[in-house]
Amino acid sequence: MDLVSGYKGVVGLMFGNENSTSNEDRFGVVGLMFGNENSTSNEDSYVERLLDCISNGKLADDRRNAMAELQSVVAESHAAQMAFGEMGFPVLLGVLRDRDDVEMVRGALETLVSALTPIAHAKLPANEVQPALMNADLLSREGQSISLLLSLLGEDDFYIRYYTLQLLTALLTNSPIRLQEAILTIPQGITRLMDMLMDREVIRNEALLLLTYLTREAEEIQKILVFEGAFEKIFSIIKEEGGSEGGVVVQDSLELLNNLLRNNASNQVLLRETIGFDSLISILKLRGTTYSFTQQKTINLLSALETISLLLNGGLETDPSSKSNRLTNKTVLVQRNVLDHLLMLGVESQWASVAVRCAAFQCIGDLIYGHRQNLDVFASKSLGDEREVEPALNSILRIILRTSSMQEFIAADYIFKSFCEQNNDGQKMLASTLIPQPMSMTNARFEEDVNMSFGSMLLHGLAMSEHDGDLETSCRAASVLSHVMKDNIQCKEKVLQINLESSMPSLGSPEPLLHRMVKYLALASSKKGKDGKSTTPRNSYFQPIILKLLVTWLCDCPSAVESFLDSRPHLTYLIELISNGETTVCARGLAAILLGECAIYNKSSESGKDAFAIVDAISQKVGLTSYFLKLDEMQKSFLFSSEKPAQPRKPLTRSNTNSMTEMEDTEENEATDINRNDDHPMLASMFDSQFVNFIQKLEAGIRDSIVKIYSQPKSNVSVVPAELEQRKDENDRDYIKRLKIFMEKQCSEIQDLLNRNATLAEDLANMGGVGSSHTEPRPGGGSERVQIETLRRDLHEASQRLELLKTENTNIQSEASSYKNLAEKMETDLKSLSDAYNSLEEANYQLEMEVRALKSGGATPSPDIEKIKAEAREEAQKESEGELGDLLVCLGQEQTKVEKLSARLLELGEDVDALLEGKNIYVHAFSKKLLKLDKHHQKRI
Repeated sequence: MDLVSGYKGVVGLMFGNENSTSNEDRFGVVGLMFGNENSTSNEDSYVERLLDCISNGKLADDRRNAMAELQSVVAESHAAQMAFGEMGFPVLLGVLRDRDDVEMVRGALETLVSALTPIAHAKLPANEVQPALMNADLLSREGQSISLLLSLLGEDDFYIRYYTLQLLTALLTNSPIRLQEAILTIPQGITRLMDMLMDREVIRNEALLLLTYLTREAEEIQKILVFEGAFEKIFSIIKEEGGSEGGVVVQDSLELLNNLLRNNASNQVLLRETIGFDSLISILKLRGTTYSFTQQKTINLLSALETISLLLNGGLETDPSSKSNRLTNKTVLVQRNVLDHLLMLGVESQWASVAVRCAAFQCIGDLIYGHRQNLDVFASKSLGDEREVEPALNSILRIILRTSSMQEFIAADYIFKSFCEQNNDGQKMLASTLIPQPMSMTNARFEEDVNMSFGSMLLHGLAMSEHDGDLETSCRAASVLSHVMKDNIQCKEKVLQINLESSMPSLGSPEPLLHRMVKYLALASSKKGKDGKSTTPRNSYFQPIILKLLVTWLCDCPSAVESFLDSRPHLTYLIELISNGETTVCARGLAAILLGECAIYNKSSESGKDAFAIVDAISQKVGLTSYFLKLDEMQKSFLFSSEKPAQPRKPLTRSNTNSMTEMEDTEENEATDINRNDDHPMLASMFDSQFVNFIQKLEAGIRDSIVKIYSQPKSNVSVVPAELEQRKDENDRDYIKRLKIFMEKQCSEIQDLLNRNATLAEDLANMGGVGSSHTEPRPGGGSERVQIETLRRDLHEASQRLELLKTENTNIQSEASSYKNLAEKMETDLKSLSDAYNSLEEANYQLEMEVRALKSGGATPSPDIEKIKAEAREEAQKESEGELGDLLVCLGQEQTKVEKLSARLLELGEDVDALLEGKNIYVHAFSKKLLKLDKHHQKRI
């Protein structure tokens, strides 16, 4: 029997018709069996016939055979998957609803899994639709399909539950968001999935994998799982599987745990307050005596260390409770002795992989960062056996100086950064141990440094390049030293006093450590190999790290600036480094920052070393335009282009475990793959966001200081103009007048020059950074400052003149008041005089009446009476004329003074009429009264 006819019975059996010998049927079966997919219509017809048999077959065996065949063709053919997606879901979902035949339900579930699983051995063109993805989308859109699948988890049949979990996992892989939303709307949906964790091992593992996928981005599902007791079940599975010694199930359990804790402060609080951290910390505990590290054990440890790291982050930064939760987690973890296990993994277990050691160092740095109690606990930790016990800081420093792994150096360096950050006491403690060793110890190898103090070991590392040219070791030590001195003036002054002996003492006196670091900086760019070529690649990190140390050292430390400038070649070399096009953008920019610090933190008054001399050197040797362009280029580089937030570690999943555990093999590849602007890739980790922000603020200060220096002249004047000398035939008055005119002219010219000079300096400071923040006009720029100073001086002069005018006005008002009082006194005297005249008139009237009475009586006046009358009249006339003359003289004097004061008040802008209104009334009344008396007196006479 040939092969085609042999399949006749099979096809007939499937469709319930053994007599069917259609050539089309045979062609479809043969083509499908042999992988011939050229006839899409035949495959569609074949899938349709199988689905028809499943729905309408009379015999149970026929339906089962059709289901098995459908599963087979869907798992092998893209065209069959496509055809199934068009017509197969209603049929198979109907089978799942009926559940009359357990074997049919199993087959339907297995067929659905095959329809949603991409075919690995056959790849479609990129522009064609992927049938598996399309089927997953179609199934997730089917009404009540997810609810139906979750209900199958309650079936007693093992394979039904198993295939259902596989189907949900496949559906979640291709359509995660829709499945997550559907599960949240189904009552008891999460509970049914959680129940699977207590099922048989195979079911449990599938459920664990499904929950791992389900909780990666669904925060609501994470919370529900925690309230359903996920923590207890996860740690129960980990313990049952053997902890870190277990297999991939432990990895999946820890991944699920990390999904529940990542950026979720409330879940972290529940873990801490319910079952605690002891179960987690026990995973880090190494067991046995040989400490063998398999690949799976390494992955498990990395997953547990990732859990520790998530707890140390506390949650999202936007969450108000994140900070307090982070501090509490740090406190509790250290109280549970997690530091001992981390130090064991990172320091004492050197047979562990680099990835594990680096992750342990990262956790230690996070534990002590910004936490005073943890800093004290860590500072007191010691490692080693009883005979060679040393502080943990010493052991970590030795790893920094010895390790051949760049990643391990970066991770261990992060511990010192965290230890020294805002920890003045810790910095002083480390700086106090910086005592230079004798030459015999300086030349010793690291194998002999076990008994050294921290500072002696650090200085040993710094001095290594002096006798064997090991710049890498000195550079790493320089990075640690920069952490010790950061933002601590006392430590900077302490380190500034350190002098290192030369490898050949006969060549000279001990050399300051600062000068030695500048020497290494020059050595990093000039070191040559035997072939005469540079042995330091352009992407080396030696120069940037040493420059970082020097920039940190000179910042806000005038004594360090003075020591740096004590050696004239230092300034020359720094200018050459800025102008050297062979160095990296980062090195040139940091050198420019260092040169700017020599200007802004310069307190020297010595000629050639003061701030003016530094700025003049920049202008003459580099050029202000070129200098500011170097700063702009650095700010635009990869390392400084933006403020880099602390990048969270990439979540450890099954797909990236190999890359995470093989860190040693990828280091060299990273150095070639990530080559931006010729800067070494490790600098992205060393130049964190804090250092980038520090450099940006420092650069802004340098620009403003240079503008200020250009805006202000030097205080000393070397040449005295001839116009300042007094001429022979010139008197003092003319000399002073000429000097005044000369000084006014000079002040005007100087002010104009300062204005133009400041404007020029500001333009230079802003040019070269198109689109950057430096090109924005800054308030308080050079020209604006000069104008403000001019206006301030004019305002001060106007204020002084106004005060003088106010004083004169007060004096005039006081004088006017005194004259007013005098006028009132004169009026009183005039009234007294008037009363006297009235009394005299009355007496005279009485005398006249007596005379008349005598006349009327016929008697003639006696001579005595006439004489007395005449004398009295004469005496009264004299007295009145004298007093009237005195009053007229006083009145004339007062009127003259009033006229002068009125003219002065008019010049000052005062209202004279208002001030003299009262006085004029009194004077006018007085004049009228006086005139009346005079007329009356003349009449009486």
